[in-house]
Amino acid sequence: HKHKFTMKKSGENGQPAIPLGPASDEISQKIMKGFKINWMKLKNAENGQVLWSAQDWDSDVLERTEVFPKEILSCRAVSREINFSSKEKIQDFKVQQKIWLFGEVIEEWNFPFGFVIPNSTNTWDQIIDAAEPDEMLPVEVISGNLIIETLFYNTASIVYRS
Repeated sequence: HKHKFTMKKSGENGQPAIPLGPASDEISQKIMKGFKINWMKLKNAENGQVLWSAQDWDSDVLERTEVFPKEILSCRAVSREINFSSKEKIQDFKVQQKIWLFGEVIEEWNFPFGFVIPNSTNTWDQIIDAAEPDEMLPVEVISGNLIIETLFYNTASIVYRS
């Protein structure tokens, strides 16, 4: 069985809108123009089995709907592998991920990467530990209702959203 989860930029389904204009400073605007996500994978962190993957990330797309396999919810930990390219140096690269359900943030995670070399392609693996089984929300509740907002930062300035 597969379940539909939606990855959207803010402002959809009752979420507070975050302006989608240019980055807040000249350096971040330059980074944003040269930043690209090449692909992303979600894997079972215990055995490395790829459970989901996607390519062709377009920074101009406001919403992306993905179907994740139900098996992701039974993993004790999920490995998220992101392959990205940057034409510019990024001094302090990090990712913030917000999990929305029915218009409210139910979880928020922060992942620091650090320095990104200019004109580089990088693969970054993060481990996301699952909640205890008795703390997990039922599939019927989250299927079609979960929104994952991912923000990529240079220090405090947003350089990419997905």
